[in-house]
Amino acid sequence: MNNPFDLSGKIAVVTGASRGIGEAIARLLAASGAHVIVSSRKEEDCRTVAEAIIAAEGSASVIPCHIGEPEQIDALFRQVREEFGRLDILVNNAAANPYFGPIVDTDLGAFQKTVDVNIRGYFFMCSNGARLMAENGGGSIINVASVNGVIPGDFQGIYSITKAAVIAMTKAFAKECASAGVRVNALLPGATDTKFAATLVKNPEILKQALQHIPMNRIAQPEEMAGAVLYLASTAASYTTGSCITVDGGYLLA
Repeated sequence: MNNPFDLSGKIAVVTGASRGIGEAIARLLAASGAHVIVSSRKEEDCRTVAEAIIAAEGSASVIPCHIGEPEQIDALFRQVREEFGRLDILVNNAAANPYFGPIVDTDLGAFQKTVDVNIRGYFFMCSNGARLMAENGGGSIINVASVNGVIPGDFQGIYSITKAAVIAMTKAFAKECASAGVRVNALLPGATDTKFAATLVKNPEILKQALQHIPMNRIAQPEEMAGAVLYLASTAASYTTGSCITVDGGYLLA
């Protein structure tokens, strides 16, 4: 019996893959047989992850990209097309969250940076990825959103707004791209122990309050997010599109 989670021969791009959830996803996709293009703003950090994947007998390469810069998105897809001629899996994980504080005090710079990366960046990553996938019979796009897109996080107003937009974007792309064989789904992580979430995880008082709303009473590790992405990327999810998989320790149930 064929293993539906075998990604051998697949080409995958993972953004924000230099650390945290993105790195965990990149490592698992590679361990499952995919060639993973490790992408993030800093090339050196991407190379560290790619080298670790190769050392573990996986296949990886690097294309740095800041998804808040449209010309870098275009350059990424030109290089993917030139080097591989196809794309099977796209994981949009890179995100920005530069401001933590009252929503009414959000300044224009923080607002613009968050929107540029989390909405505009995701949108054009999806559109470029879907077009390239459609040329080769289809593929899978996974957008990393957040439980904050369902219940806005305290003092994370603009970030939560953009993640709600990612959820809506996922459904819109899923609806229009299904006929081309392109599936589009979202992962909604809960609180996870990453540098990105340091404001929550490293502050004992904030962490204590957060745990009161998580039935499993703990923060996730990045590796605990990767399995849902593997499912969505694989043929095990061949009839799954427009879905949002929540991995949050029960937070949205509380």
